[in-house]
Amino acid sequence: MQAGQLQPFLETLERLLTDQFRLFVGILVLLLAIVAGLLARRFIRRFLDGLDIPEAVEGTPFERYAQRIGTSTVGLLSNLSGLFVLAVGVIIALRLVNAVPPELLSQGITDFLRQVFIAIVVLIVGVITGDKAELYFREQLKSVKVPEINLIPRLVKYSIFYIAVLIALDQLGVATTALLVLLAAYAFGVFFIGGIATKDLLMAATAGVYLLLSEPYAIGDRVEVDGNRGIVQEVDTFVTRIENDGEEYVVPNHRVFRSGIVVVRD
Repeated sequence: MQAGQLQPFLETLERLLTDQFRLFVGILVLLLAIVAGLLARRFIRRFLDGLDIPEAVEGTPFERYAQRIGTSTVGLLSNLSGLFVLAVGVIIALRLVNAVPPELLSQGITDFLRQVFIAIVVLIVGVITGDKAELYFREQLKSVKVPEINLIPRLVKYSIFYIAVLIALDQLGVATTALLVLLAAYAFGVFFIGGIATKDLLMAATAGVYLLLSEPYAIGDRVEVDGNRGIVQEVDTFVTRIENDGEEYVVPNHRVFRSGIVVVRD
C-alpha cells in the first residue's frame, strides 16, 4: 500500500476506533463469530467422526433422507452447531451497534436459540436412535414367523420418538402438566391398546415358555399338532416348526397349548 493510500486508511481506522468504536467492535465480533462458527462446525464433525457416528447411522431412514438432500447426519449436526455459534455472534454484534431495539435482542433471544438448538438435536438423535432400535429388533425377531411380531420393532421405534418429542417440547418450555398428560395417554395406548393388539403374540410367548420348560416333545419327535403331522424341527418362544414331506408347518405355541399335542410312537 502506497503512502498516499495509507493515510485515508489510517484516518478511517482512527474514526472507527473513536467516533464509531461500537461499530468497529461489532464488525470484529461478527468476523470472530464467522470464524468460531466454522471452527465449531469442523470440531463437531471431527468429534462425531471419532465416535464412529457415520457407521452407527448407516442404513437408517434418516441418514438416507439426509443423503438425498446432499448432506449426512454428521454434516447436519455440525452445520447446526456452526449456525448456532454464528447466530449468537450476530446477536451480540447487533447489540453492540444498537442496530435494532434492545428489547428485541434481550437475553431471552439467546436462551431461546439455545433451547431450539438443543430441541432439534434431541429430535435428530431420537429419530436416529428409534430407527436403529427398529432395525435391531427386526433383525433379532426375523426368525419368528408370527405376523404380530412386526409390531414390537415399530412400538420400540415410536416409543423412542415420543420420548424425544417430549424432551424437545420441554426444552421449548411447554407446560410440564401437558407433558405428563401426554405421557400418561401414550402409556395407556402402549400397555392397553398395544396389549390387545398383540394378544395372540403374548399368548404364544406364554405358552412357548411353558413348552420349553416342560418339554412335552423335542426336536426330532414325530408329532401331530393342531391337525398337522410331521417331525419337529424347532421349538422357540413363539412357534413350533413341523416338517412333513417337504412341507413346513409353523404353529403358534398358544395353538399347541390350546389344542394339545399327539406324540406319534412308531
